[in-house]
Amino acid sequence: MPQTKRKVSIVTDSTSSMTQTMGQEYGVRVIPVYITCGTKTYLDGVDLDSELFYRLLRDSKQLPTTSQPTAGDFVEVYSALSEQAEAIVSIHLSHKMSATLDSALAARKQLPDVPIHVIDSRSTSMALGLMAIAAARTAAAGQDAAQVVRLVEGLIPKMNIIFTVETLEYMHKGGRIGGATALLGLALSIKPVLYVRDGQVEPLEKPRTRKRAVGRVLDLMAERVGSSEAVHTAVLHCDVPGEAQVLAEQVAARFPCVELLTAEAGPIIGTHAGPGTLGVAFYAE
Repeated sequence: MPQTKRKVSIVTDSTSSMTQTMGQEYGVRVIPVYITCGTKTYLDGVDLDSELFYRLLRDSKQLPTTSQPTAGDFVEVYSALSEQAEAIVSIHLSHKMSATLDSALAARKQLPDVPIHVIDSRSTSMALGLMAIAAARTAAAGQDAAQVVRLVEGLIPKMNIIFTVETLEYMHKGGRIGGATALLGLALSIKPVLYVRDGQVEPLEKPRTRKRAVGRVLDLMAERVGSSEAVHTAVLHCDVPGEAQVLAEQVAARFPCVELLTAEAGPIIGTHAGPGTLGVAFYAE
C-alpha cells in the first residue's frame, strides 16, 4: 500500500542556528552551509560543531570563510522531500547577507514539477529558526503550502533580532556589517547593540559596557513586545552559555513567553559576529 504524502515539508539552512538534531525534533530539514578554515572545508553542523569551530577560530590567524549551499545541494534535498510531501516551503537567510536564496531558486528551476515555495526571511540566526519552527508546526497541523507561506510572510515584519557583540572586528573582517560600519571608529570603547533591519545588520545603540548593552537588549525587547500576552523568544549566543542562561532567566521573568529557546548561534553566526555575541530573537502574537 503506497505511503500517504504529507502536505508540506519545511526546509531552512544552518544560518538559522538550528542544529541537525533541532531540525529533526521540529520537523525541519536543515541544509548545512560550508565553512572553510585554513585548507579544510566543513559542513556546518555535520562535521563541524560549535566546540571545534571556536577552537579553530581562536587558533587561526585568518578568519574562516563561509559559502552558501550549492543549487545541487538544494536539488538533492528537494528531490528527496518531494517523495514524502506534496509541496516544499523553503525559508532562508536574508539575500542581503548571502546568496543562499539564489541557490534555492536555481534548484527550484531544475525541478519544475515539484511545488517549491522559496521565502527570503529578511533575517538570520534564531529569527530565521523561529520562522522555520512556526512553519513546521503549521504544516504538522495539516495546513497546506499556501497557508504555511501566508503564516511565514506574516511573521517576517513581526520578527526581531537584537544582540550585542564583544567586538566589531569579526563583522568588519567578514564584510557583514551593513550600516554598522559607522561604529568602527568607536569599536575599542563600546559594546554596540545591533539589530537586523530590512535584511541587514544595523547599529541601534552604543553602550560602553557589556552589562549596559545586555540591559538595553532587554529594554528594547520590552518596547517592541509592548502589551502582548504571548511572546515567542530565542536567546542566542556565541560561546557564552553561562551568560545566555542568565539572559534566558531574565527574559522568562520579564516577558509572557509561550516559547523560550536557548541556542548556540552556530559557526556561521560565530564567524561573522564573533565569540561573546549575545542576544534575543522574538515575535509577539
